[in-house]
Formats: sequence, C-alpha cells, structure tokens
Amino acid sequence: MQKSPTKVVAGNWKMHGSLEMLAEYVSVLARALSSQRSEATDRAMVVLFPPIGYLVPLSEQLRVCGLQDQIVIGAQDLHPESQGAFTGDMSGAMLRDLGARWVLIGHSERRQYHAEDDQLVARKAAAALAAELTPVICVGETAEQRDSGDAERVVERQIQAVAQALGAEGLQQCLIAYEPVWAIGTGRTATAATAQSMHAAIRAQLAGLTGETDNRIPVLYGGSVKAANAAELFAQRDIGGGLVGGASLDPQEFAAIIAAGDGALSADVTTR
Repeated sequence: MQKSPTKVVAGNWKMHGSLEMLAEYVSVLARALSSQRSEATDRAMVVLFPPIGYLVPLSEQLRVCGLQDQIVIGAQDLHPESQGAFTGDMSGAMLRDLGARWVLIGHSERRQYHAEDDQLVARKAAAALAAELTPVICVGETAEQRDSGDAERVVERQIQAVAQALGAEGLQQCLIAYEPVWAIGTGRTATAATAQSMHAAIRAQLAGLTGETDNRIPVLYGGSVKAANAAELFAQRDIGGGLVGGASLDPQEFAAIIAAGDGALSADVTTR
C-alpha cells in the first residue's frame, strides 16, 4: 500500500467572469478553504484558468485574500510563436509576464471551434515549455469515436503527437487532462469505472513513452466534475485530479471539489 500522489484540482472558467465577480469569488473561496483546510496535512494543488484579461486582477485578489501561495493561475491558450503579426493572440512569454504559470493546451473547444489539430497542439506545448509554463495537454474522444470503439486509439494518437514534439523529457514536464468530449457541458458524466479505464490506458502509454511508472505525470479527469462525484472520481488509482469546468465558477462548489482532492491524499491506494 502507498499514499496517492498529490491531486491537482484545476478550474477552467472558459469565457466567464467579470471584475465584479472576482472579488466576491476569491473572498468566498478563501473563507471556505480556511475552514476546511486548517487541519489538513496534505493538500491538493489548486489552479485557476480565467480568461486572459483577468489574469492580473485575479492574481491581485488572491494576494489580497492571502491565497497567492495556495492557488496557481494559468491561461486557457497561447500562440505557438514567441512573437509576430498575430493580432489577438498571446505568446507564452506574455502570459508569464501577466502572472500565468500554467496553460491549457488543446482543449476540446479549441480543437472543435478553432480547428486545432494534433500537430498545432504539439507546437503549442513546445511553446509553453519554452516560456517556462506548465502545459496541461487536453485529450479526449467524441461520442461518435467512443461509440465506434476508437476512443483509446484517438487519445493515444493525440498524446503521441505531443510526445514526438517534446521527447520523453519534455513530456514529463506536462500534465494530461482526459476530457471525454461527450461529457463536457452536457451534464453527462462518465462513470468512475469508465474514467479509470481510460486513465489506466493513458498511464500505460505514458510509461511506454517516458519509462516512468510512478505516476509523476498527473492525469486529470475533465468531464463534468462536480462536488457530488469528485470524491469517487479522485479515489480511482489512475485519476490524478480534475479539470473542472462550470462547477469551478461557484466558489463553494469548487471548494467542495478541492476538499475531495485533499481527502483523496489521505486514502491508501493499492499499487499496481
């Protein structure tokens, strides 16, 4: 038996938020975390991904409320080039200047609405590492791909493209977020067993690509994670935390999900 590695609880606000919302959100979150984490010996790592325009105001609010050492902030996307005539885009270095330390790469909505393919995702991952940002590589299958039996093959291909661009050493500096596209924003959630099965397949692939077998690369689950299902999901041996969407916009709900991540750290898990 061994203790599970640190869980990661990340909130992706997508295109939501306002300056008015920030102050109230962080204040409520600070109170909730203070009350529930005062006796915790192990804590999940918490990351927030606001829209780019709120990176600096969020950093300031976290400082005001004393959460600057408890919560990391990240960006939702970046351009693969370091500079140039790319109106409306942000480079990794610019994001770091604004306080971001992590960045989402290849979210399903970027793949769907902005036609980002595996090669572009790989280039963005390389750009993130060059800017000293931690990339969270999002992978996942559509309902059609799952129903046709291609789910694992699709995810394997998406990870392989990143591995080819970064190499084993670069890949070990990333996180993977498995987000079944059919369970994002739909209210439909994969069962814990279904999620665990895909996470186990991802773990096996990562072990083959990097030689690491001790779960050093966190693999997060990102399909409609809520307070009601977080504890069960985080208890699975290969699920390293969650990439939380809509539920992260409610500070009380998000605090409850963080609590589930904290609790998972204290649970013994069976080694493979």
